[in-house]
Amino acid sequence: MEILRIWLHIPFTMKKYLFLFFITTSLQASGQDVYEPVEEPVYGTFKAEDNEQARDIHRMYTLKPAVDIPIIATGTLWSAYAFTKIYSKDKIPDEKVAGLRTEDINAFDRWAAGNSSPSMDANSNYLFYGSIPLPGLLFIDKDIRKDAWPVTALYWESFAITGMLYTGSAYFIDRYRPETYDTRQPVAHRTSGNNKNAFLAGHVAVVANATFFMAKIYSDYHPHSNWKWAFWGGATLATGTMIYMRHAAGKHFPTDLIAGTALGTLSGILVPHFHKTRHPAERKWSLGPSFNNRGRGMGVSFSYALR
Repeated sequence: MEILRIWLHIPFTMKKYLFLFFITTSLQASGQDVYEPVEEPVYGTFKAEDNEQARDIHRMYTLKPAVDIPIIATGTLWSAYAFTKIYSKDKIPDEKVAGLRTEDINAFDRWAAGNSSPSMDANSNYLFYGSIPLPGLLFIDKDIRKDAWPVTALYWESFAITGMLYTGSAYFIDRYRPETYDTRQPVAHRTSGNNKNAFLAGHVAVVANATFFMAKIYSDYHPHSNWKWAFWGGATLATGTMIYMRHAAGKHFPTDLIAGTALGTLSGILVPHFHKTRHPAERKWSLGPSFNNRGRGMGVSFSYALR
């Protein structure tokens, strides 16, 4: 009776807040069984008795064929077509080459005009072709090897995107390479149609794509491994080396190199990132009282943990 007497003397507003608090506490308590901590899944592996849904949860990456297949197909087909066009452009007219002036180049790029080194160009091709199959070394790791199909598909997709944007830029934009301004080179070399393909730096984009893709994949599977820094460092070193070599070879201006680096790096990192499987334990709903200048009530929030 004493409790009832005290309750009757509590103001109505206070009773409403106590009711909201009680409802919120009850909801959170009832949800503990749903969101209790779970063990970190071992990606790439699952027990034999697990069903297909459980296997999907334990995969590192989730592919969406309706989206990924068109991207891969479009990028691959366009790149195959555009490559035949950008390397068969009409020669630059002799009078055009004779009238080139470094003063007409923007100040940021001007200092690179006239660079030329056939030996550096040849050496850069070793790094270029050597980097393309490099992500295959990831399959030495047993956890990654169990997901060989999705990882291979993601690499193909990132490579298709890089190829499509590179060939597209060279197809639609004619920009003379720095070596075109080198008067020491034979006129026949300076007037080559290939010298119209300065933008953007394709060699740099490919090396960045391959090496940063490797670093991203390894880090996703082994986020606590100290070896991941070797992958990120190796990617940075390989890309930086290619930047220097293509600059010294007279193939690209600084802005071309920056654009190529950005394209390859972002493609190599973001394609796997956007395909990462988000697990149910990383999504949490909460319900609680809400107070703002427009009134009072109940509020629902949703938290999403990025891995």
